[in-house]
Amino acid sequence: MKMKNSYLVILLFLAMVFGAILTYAGIEILAEDEVKQDDTAKEPIVTTDEEKKALLEATLGKNEFSKIQQAYTIIQENYLEDVDQQQLIEGAIQGMLNSLDDPHSVYMDLETVEQFNDSIESSFEGIGAEVNMEEGVVTIVAPIKGSPAEEAGLKPKDQILSVDGESLEGLDLYEAVAKIRGEKGSVVDLEIRRPGVSETMIVEVVRDDIPLETIYSSTKTVDGKKTGVIQITSFSQDTAADFNKALQELEADNIEGLIIDVRGNPGGLFTSVEEILENFIPEDQPYVLIEQKNGEKIRYFSGTKEKKDYPIAVLTNNGSASASEILAAAMKEAGYDVIGEQSYGKGTVQKTIPMNDGSNIKITIYKWLTPSGEWIDEKGVAPTVEAKQPDFFYTTPINVEEPLKYNMAEDQISNAQIMLQGIGYKTGRTDGYFSKETEEAVKAFQQENGLTVTGEIDKLTAEKLQQQVLEAARDEENDLQMKKALEILY
Repeated sequence: MKMKNSYLVILLFLAMVFGAILTYAGIEILAEDEVKQDDTAKEPIVTTDEEKKALLEATLGKNEFSKIQQAYTIIQENYLEDVDQQQLIEGAIQGMLNSLDDPHSVYMDLETVEQFNDSIESSFEGIGAEVNMEEGVVTIVAPIKGSPAEEAGLKPKDQILSVDGESLEGLDLYEAVAKIRGEKGSVVDLEIRRPGVSETMIVEVVRDDIPLETIYSSTKTVDGKKTGVIQITSFSQDTAADFNKALQELEADNIEGLIIDVRGNPGGLFTSVEEILENFIPEDQPYVLIEQKNGEKIRYFSGTKEKKDYPIAVLTNNGSASASEILAAAMKEAGYDVIGEQSYGKGTVQKTIPMNDGSNIKITIYKWLTPSGEWIDEKGVAPTVEAKQPDFFYTTPINVEEPLKYNMAEDQISNAQIMLQGIGYKTGRTDGYFSKETEEAVKAFQQENGLTVTGEIDKLTAEKLQQQVLEAARDEENDLQMKKALEILY
């Protein structure tokens, strides 16, 4: 390779890096004041290789960027096979971000940016789960309400190890997501490792269109009191406006209390949760603290004069993350009850910054703290009232290679026993030993569901059992967390 080309690529690389820095600085400065550009500033004119080399040495020799140029040259001149220049540049950017050891700071190439924008704007095709990279493993934050991921029984904290038998090890988050997503109607087999379960499992998911409707409202009347319920499944561009509209309609319907449900909500836009909190947090109390790089803390206040004149509670679980936790923490410290389980534990704010060629860097720019100054990262927000769902809510899909039958003992049998008991069949035990009583419970289940009565759990029986468990989990009668919220609200 000629030296001319190597210098050109390094110049392009530096232009991309400095372009990103200037873009970021411009966004921050323009929020406060007008930036004027000096049109008289001129670039130095260089024409020969020697002049370019001298300019580079004058620029790069004073700092560590010269190592990048040296590494690039070594690879191009010595590596066994040809290497694409763009691949090296993007690899260098990705390497810098990987060195931050922050799963939320990532590089998105042009293809990834397109996929990212599609998922934000209206709908996309895939399994419907928010994922994150934790300790190098793709981890589910939460399945989206009504999505194929939820239908298949995927849970927060599930780790995705492989897709259709192909390991995700070594891939970045967006490379892994590209393999998980796919056309509507196509089937993907995900190898899942679930915390507390000794064996991995294969979960079959049928991809579908994933709409981004984020607000669901309803009313519940208990003991003559009408309670409004607003479920927020994520915080997107229209979420705050849709929430405010739903709240106005519920108040016009004369509700006497309100439950805000952010269970399984993986977060989203910070501005959306800000606008929602404006309804409930009085003006003399901050609803969040933002800690900047220099340690300075900025308090954010609402313009609300006083609280609503009806009681309010918030529902959370371990799939409530990021913006959901900002809402839960603010409401908790303002004196409202938070009911359910400890939240996910994501206490940082990211910003997506475009680069000159249309690619993006999503990078962590702030910590967010609760109004009292607590950082909940990797800890979560503790509920004021703990409430768990029935045990069968936490079961896993059953992988059947060989039928499970009498006198066997393993974790999957324990899982099946908890499922059967949850939908009304008496197994006598849940310790994983396939007893005679468990066999009779399986026979009764098969009889009532038109299956061949064998007393063994084969693939068809396991699929039918999983289907009924999911239906039972959607039954409001089994939602113990919602029942607890309604119980303590008044």
